[in-house]
Amino acid sequence: MMIRRAFMLLACLALSACHHTFSPQDVSVVGLVPDLAFNMTDVNTGKPVSAADFKGKVTLLYFGYTHCPDVCPATLYNLTRIFKKMGAAGRDVRVLFVTVDPSRDTPDVLKRYTSLFGENFIGLRGNADQIYSLARRYRVVFSVTKTPTYTVTHSAAVYVFNPQGKPQFIIAGLDTNMPDIKGIATDLTYVGKE
Repeated sequence: MMIRRAFMLLACLALSACHHTFSPQDVSVVGLVPDLAFNMTDVNTGKPVSAADFKGKVTLLYFGYTHCPDVCPATLYNLTRIFKKMGAAGRDVRVLFVTVDPSRDTPDVLKRYTSLFGENFIGLRGNADQIYSLARRYRVVFSVTKTPTYTVTHSAAVYVFNPQGKPQFIIAGLDTNMPDIKGIATDLTYVGKE
């Protein structure tokens, strides 16, 4: 009888340890999105990188461009706030900022831009095929119209991958005035401890 009670207690503890309630801004994509995979160029080093280079880190994937007037800077700024809230765990998260506007986002421009937000942010560039292939892989929508006004539209979700490169959730609405900084920080910390 004692062994049975001990087993039941251990089972309950194991189940409760696996349960985590996400922030309302975070949506699970486990089983819906493929593992992290890409081949691009890191603008900080000028060298080719792939998903394997980020194994062991919680990795965030975001598509944007440096001339974005509002959504991109607000999203990246709010990620810096989240990392601060995470404390030491926030220093181990990597944000891969994939430019959808490589014509204007030269390596120097992209490097300067991502450095404004901190060492966690890595600018990635690729040729048109690499960018479109990666966008298709994660169902990201973007459009670049090279007219005198030069417009770029893009999806604004941030994809979160665990240290093994497995998809966990997407963060939506980081470009809003009052994102759930505390809740998202908790979710990211939880991903790092799996």
